[in-house]
Amino acid sequence: MELRDPVECILKSKGSQVHSIPPDVTVYEALEKMADKNVGALVVMDANELVGIFSERDYVRNVILKGRSSREMLVNEIMSSPVVTVNPRTTIDDCMHRMTDKRCRHLPVVEGEKVVGVVSIGDLVNWIIKEQDHTIHQLEEYITGKYPC
Repeated sequence: MELRDPVECILKSKGSQVHSIPPDVTVYEALEKMADKNVGALVVMDANELVGIFSERDYVRNVILKGRSSREMLVNEIMSSPVVTVNPRTTIDDCMHRMTDKRCRHLPVVEGEKVVGVVSIGDLVNWIIKEQDHTIHQLEEYITGKYPC
């Protein structure tokens, strides 16, 4: 486990299920699905084409703070587009940099034209914590002489 590992390692660990919605559903319907799936964002797909991403942040900034109704607004009115994406071979370090630079918390993982997974900032942080724990364990074994020669 390293920051040079490809993001596909995270998908193998957490699974590659993608929760999506079409762009013409109401924001309320999208929020219901997010709550049901316990996710912070949904990929917005028009047929098989990735057209956006809808997150809790989009909702807060574009519905609540503007006094609009989630039962009347459509997802395509407030979704983030174009979408910042990565491919399965993108390193975890590069994902962290993209999230920081583009100020996003979710990255669809795209292979060719197909969305094969989504990673969140939480997924990346968990991976880094596991990597640090692994490194600490190896160092402890080395110091105590238990490290294999």
